[in-house]
Amino acid sequence: MFAIGEKKEEREKGVTMEVCAAQLEPATKLLSTEDWAKVAIAYEPVWAIGTGLTATPEMAQETHKSIRDWISDKVSPEVATAIRIQYGGSMKGANADALLAQPDIDGGLIGGASLKPDFFNVIKGCSSP
Repeated sequence: MFAIGEKKEEREKGVTMEVCAAQLEPATKLLSTEDWAKVAIAYEPVWAIGTGLTATPEMAQETHKSIRDWISDKVSPEVATAIRIQYGGSMKGANADALLAQPDIDGGLIGGASLKPDFFNVIKGCSSP
């Protein structure tokens, strides 16, 4: 699991993808195309971890799509299509359905919320493939 994400001030400055790209860049030098098949990415906006704040589904989708497009350009279109990009910024029962409905969000990386009863609502938000 390779976790990337921006701080609140970086989001507000509009440099989210530049921050994520800078975090992903070293992996392109370390991993072969075959190695990427063993990697999953977690987009975790730092400003949302444990704060109760979360990206809107549209914000999360935009960032996930940008990450996928970046991987397509820098690694390969095949890797970009196959790689799992999960959202890890305060997913909970109230927003899991909408986040997981986005085409470039392949799952959720659930932290502290997995220890709360609301986690069952996150599970309900997951549809079968």
